[in-house]
Amino acid sequence: MRSHEKRVNVCPRTQGKYLVSVVLTAVFAIASLFGTLLFSADAVADAAESQAVAQVGNATYASVQEAIGRTTLKNTTVTLLADVTESVTITPPKGVRNVTFDLNGHTLQATESGGAAGFATITVPANMQLTIVGPGTVAGGTQPAVDCRGALHVEGGTFTSDATLMRFAETNETSAQGSFSGGTFTAPTLFNLLDDAKNLGYVTVRGGEYRGMIPAGLNTLALLSGSFSDLSNLAPYLADSLGLIPGGTSGDGMGDGMFHVGDLAISSKQTSVELDPANGLQQLSADDLLTLTGTQLNGIADYRLVMDSDQLQALNDQIDSAIQAVGKKKAFEAVSQNITITAVRNGADDVIDTNSSGGAGPQLRTSDHDGISTQVTVTIKAVAEPEEPEEPGKPGDPEKPGKPEMPRSGSAVQALAIISLLLVIASAICAYATVHLQSSRLHN
Repeated sequence: MRSHEKRVNVCPRTQGKYLVSVVLTAVFAIASLFGTLLFSADAVADAAESQAVAQVGNATYASVQEAIGRTTLKNTTVTLLADVTESVTITPPKGVRNVTFDLNGHTLQATESGGAAGFATITVPANMQLTIVGPGTVAGGTQPAVDCRGALHVEGGTFTSDATLMRFAETNETSAQGSFSGGTFTAPTLFNLLDDAKNLGYVTVRGGEYRGMIPAGLNTLALLSGSFSDLSNLAPYLADSLGLIPGGTSGDGMGDGMFHVGDLAISSKQTSVELDPANGLQQLSADDLLTLTGTQLNGIADYRLVMDSDQLQALNDQIDSAIQAVGKKKAFEAVSQNITITAVRNGADDVIDTNSSGGAGPQLRTSDHDGISTQVTVTIKAVAEPEEPEEPGKPGDPEKPGKPEMPRSGSAVQALAIISLLLVIASAICAYATVHLQSSRLHN
């Protein structure tokens, strides 16, 4: 009886300990599993974050193309987080038409397809607008850096290609637009048309450094500013008021051999020169006068310098008069002549061109920017008439003696004063002697 009760009392305790052990084991297993899952999630998150190459807002993405697809109307900026090899197309979500691509100091390199028909690093479809800001690099390699059927605005960055750098297209349905205000652009060919394009579109360069060739015939390309290494086809793309100014060899930040677009202007080292007939004179041609005054056009574009033919002829007439005066030993009064020097476009007709031989000659264009001019003044010094020698006096005609002049010097006056004083003294002595003699006679 007691033995049975004892067994009954012991079994509940044993069962309780067993249950506690099972519960603790289960809790430990669950905690271990939760820790493993948590660690795995953190590892996956760290791995995903380490592979992120682009960012939109606070979200990061493993590809630039994915980031473009996650842009919104409130946040359209895609920021590059690492150097990446990827060819992308600007295809944002529905309703988003403008995307800003911040290179953020990194490089986006085109994917090499290995075939003849590869993809550009960045493709801008029709009705899409892309703005690129630097610093950073868009490298096309064997492909273009950008193909554009929509609108492209470049504010900074470095763009390179081993072929054509940028291609644009105007078709029957769409027309590409391009605007460049900064950046460095290097390729054998800088701009050209896409294969199906009828025209380039409307591309305007407002700044940047361009190392490469621009083909002829891109009639909707306008160069308003910037620096260029190849001048071969640039003149038609410059606005009427612009020219290409040769760059310096140091200190200009652009490197040697660059030409900078700037306002067309005329400068003269000497706006006033003087000719001396005594040193010899000869008639001046237009080139002679440009050399004499150091006058030049600061732009090379397709302009040249001409001068007013009537004014130049008037100057040469005065030079002839001075030459004749010197030859005939006659006097010549100083004379000055103002001459107007004007910049005109090559190929335009201008009746004042002194270098044209026969025909109507070139005419000035009517553009507001044409006809810029400057004036120089040429002065011919006076020539005095030679003086005649004086005639010598006739022999045998001595000069008549004149009347002697009384001395009027100070010493003569002093001598007269001394003589007068001596006479007064002598008179006084005589008077004294006479009085003394009379007094002696009375006493006797």
